[in-house]
Amino acid sequence: MTAHEEDRLVNNSPVWLREIITFSLNTGMRQGEILALQWQDVDFYRGILVVMKSKNHERRTIPLNNVVFSLLSEKRAAGRSDGPVFVTGRGNPLKVRYLARTFTKARNRAGLSDFRFHDLRHTFASRLVQRGIDLYKVQRLLGHKSGLMTQRYAHHCPESLREGLEY
Repeated sequence: MTAHEEDRLVNNSPVWLREIITFSLNTGMRQGEILALQWQDVDFYRGILVVMKSKNHERRTIPLNNVVFSLLSEKRAAGRSDGPVFVTGRGNPLKVRYLARTFTKARNRAGLSDFRFHDLRHTFASRLVQRGIDLYKVQRLLGHKSGLMTQRYAHHCPESLREGLEY
């Protein structure tokens, strides 16, 4: 996803979905992990969150960058500090079907016909690799057991490869 496509998607989303999109693009968390995230899993003091329910049934710690720290701080200041972190615009717990339906509508309005929620995770990984973050760190952030899986997620755009040719 390019920055322009990201802007279009965010601008065509309700506020609660904008937060989730931004969160996903800055943590690489899976949809189920995001929906399961509870306020008790966020440690503002240490600047981390703990994924308690991962796909591979292992806990992992994710550091909060400035974007995510600010987003979560604002959410906490504006509402509850217990229960699920992400809720609907009316404050109800999010269901996968509701998130998927709303995401699809926003995606279509943004003109991104071939883009799934999971592609936000791919975008996170690709952006890290394009900034020079080594694959081991990307693997740990994504919670992959194998580096081979991480390689499937980390895509280079042609321009990011150019620097390898510059002497």
